[in-house]
Amino acid sequence: MDFLVVLFKNKDRRKIINKFKTEKRALDFFKKELEKADKVIFRKETENGEVCEYEIGLLEKRNNNNEIIYKKDVIGRKIKVELDDDEYQIKRIETFNIEEVFLDYSTNKKIDTNQFIKKYLNKSGMKMISKLNNKVIVQNDEKINLFTFKSVYDSDRFLDCLQNKLFSDGKMDCLFVKDYTTVHRKYLYKLLTDYGFPIKYLQTYSTAFLSKK
Repeated sequence: MDFLVVLFKNKDRRKIINKFKTEKRALDFFKKELEKADKVIFRKETENGEVCEYEIGLLEKRNNNNEIIYKKDVIGRKIKVELDDDEYQIKRIETFNIEEVFLDYSTNKKIDTNQFIKKYLNKSGMKMISKLNNKVIVQNDEKINLFTFKSVYDSDRFLDCLQNKLFSDGKMDCLFVKDYTTVHRKYLYKLLTDYGFPIKYLQTYSTAFLSKK
């Protein structure tokens, strides 16, 4: 194939997303992937405990007419973009957002934010959404659902992203509780343990693997 669309993680080529014979089809696909990335609600920032920066690249088979590609760094300097590959040359490269996933305790499966909204926030009635360590709690009447994130930072960031998304969609039936006193933390611990969630699980602040076991 003459053109590849490739995912990069921290400047290293991670995987080939798609292959094309023509530049037009490759470029159309590349642009559609960028459009989808712009709609990501809660983007992935870490993987296996490592801070990650993702990029998507459009690669072309090397020839004598390949142009040199430059990209600006965080302080605005133009940096030559090079690829350690004798067969392909980077034609375009852009920052890329990937939707983060987190653990749904009730199913012990990973879900993303869109699945979370569809399954747990589209029900009628006021929902209260709280944070406890690296957990997020959704209360709807007598029903309680728990979700586990990689870290306290991620659970906090999720609430910010979710609140912005719901506000932009005009959804006003969710009450967010982020900053609370020791009294409220004790209330949450009692509420959740009475509901059946293990206290040791609730007290953890991070997890390397998204599993409740």
